[in-house]
Amino acid sequence: MIDYLMNNLWLLWLVVAIVCLIVELSSFDFFVTCFAIGALGGMLGALCGLPLWAQGLIWAIVSVLSLWLVRPSLLHRLHSTGEERSSNADALVGKKGVVIESIPAEGHGYVKIDGDEWRSLSANGQPIEKGTRVRVVSRASLVMTVEAI
Repeated sequence: MIDYLMNNLWLLWLVVAIVCLIVELSSFDFFVTCFAIGALGGMLGALCGLPLWAQGLIWAIVSVLSLWLVRPSLLHRLHSTGEERSSNADALVGKKGVVIESIPAEGHGYVKIDGDEWRSLSANGQPIEKGTRVRVVSRASLVMTVEAI
């Protein structure tokens, strides 16, 4: 088996590239993909009949070059949706809800937004009664600042 692999090192490099691509499926940061590209460079060296040390050198050089040249463009294409999307609690800013526990002046109450209850305070410091429709103006940690609409 070892004799077969030593005579067909290109196959070993192909297996390394495939394993790297499988590992990349769990991260999507294109870091391991660069090592797969380097392994393809090592495979080309093996197909040209270069010794193992030269194939390893080609793998290292191509991997570093792809980390420097290929990875930034792949990340840019992946994240170039053109708009910044808010997530988690940041996505609540601008949403509308209903006060379920009155918000006293300079105090906290609770607002129901999209089925979830959030601790809230009034944007202008005025009390907001239960049942009033409100809009989230901002948030600080898990406390929403709301205004009546």
